[in-house]
Amino acid sequence: MAATRIASLVPSITELLIALGLRQYLVARTGFCIHPADAVRDIPKVGGTKDVNLDRLRSLRPSHVVVNVDENRLDTVEAIRAWPMVERPEVIVTHPNSPTDNLALIDQLVQAFSHIHVVVQRANACRSELADELNRTLPNDHAPQNVLYLIWRGPWMTVARDTYISRMLAQVNWRTLPEVNGGKHGALRYPVIHGDEPWLANVDRVLLSSEPYAFGPQHFTEAIALCPNADASIVDGELISWYGPRAAAGLRYLRGLAA
Repeated sequence: MAATRIASLVPSITELLIALGLRQYLVARTGFCIHPADAVRDIPKVGGTKDVNLDRLRSLRPSHVVVNVDENRLDTVEAIRAWPMVERPEVIVTHPNSPTDNLALIDQLVQAFSHIHVVVQRANACRSELADELNRTLPNDHAPQNVLYLIWRGPWMTVARDTYISRMLAQVNWRTLPEVNGGKHGALRYPVIHGDEPWLANVDRVLLSSEPYAFGPQHFTEAIALCPNADASIVDGELISWYGPRAAAGLRYLRGLAA
């Protein structure tokens, strides 16, 4: 069997791979793969999630490249798949769309790397923790609220209802507006808001995510002007939007916010 050399182009999955005991096999990451800090510090960077340095990645000779439908560009994946056969890695395409999908994500990685001694045992622990938090985080235990989850400013951008973020929020009965689906991939998954939409008056709470845009208290006035009947707060975007180990912590975090 060829040596296992993993390149992760997905920040949250880099963290998951390390949680599964695969740190020593990681040979590449993006500049946004920052957790856990001590573990990733010495892993070579190959650009960002949207602007991967393919020459640098290729020079690191990965046997596996982990990508994500929302995080990475299709042309990046196509370019990797076009490498000569002798250099071509296995491309592992991930696409969780709900907190429960993390269970399938763990299984997907186990299938790829179960030949490595610790992976199955660590995967079982991750599954158990997540299943426990899912059982503790039930929509009917919380009062319903309409929320606007902002991920960007200039223009304002939010999330469609069939995204991972929206379905995380739904676990505590927070229903994202607008009431639209964005499809399996593409820009419609993250709608632009113009500020004159009638449904903005129905928002109870505006959630300003800490990432990818670094919202701060200075943006509260703008957010409240956008939704005049709502309260505004900053939320931890990593806990709400990252897959893998942060999903369980994210569910605990959301229960605290909704209490």
